[in-house]
Amino acid sequence: MAHRDDRESDVRGLLDELCVKLGFCLPPEERRRLRESPAGGVDGFTDAIFEAEGLSGSEHPDLRRQVRAVVERHLSRWPGAGDHPR
Repeated sequence: MAHRDDRESDVRGLLDELCVKLGFCLPPEERRRLRESPAGGVDGFTDAIFEAEGLSGSEHPDLRRQVRAVVERHLSRWPGAGDHPR
C-alpha cells in the first residue's frame, strides 16, 4: 500500500492537473482537505472535486466526464482504490 505522503503527493499532482487543464483551481483549504483525506473511489473523489468547486456534476455531465477521467488515471495507481458503489 502507498504511504500517506505518496498519496498526498499524488493528490497534489491530480489537483494541479485539474487546475491547469480544466480550470478546477480549488481554494487551499479544499486542496488540503482532499490531500489529507481523499474521498473513496473515482466517483466519490470526482464528486468531492465538484462539491469543493461549488458545482453539481449532474448539471455539467461533459465536464464531469473530463474530471472523472483525470481522477481515474491518478487513482488507478493506488492499490485498492477501485471505485466503490455509492
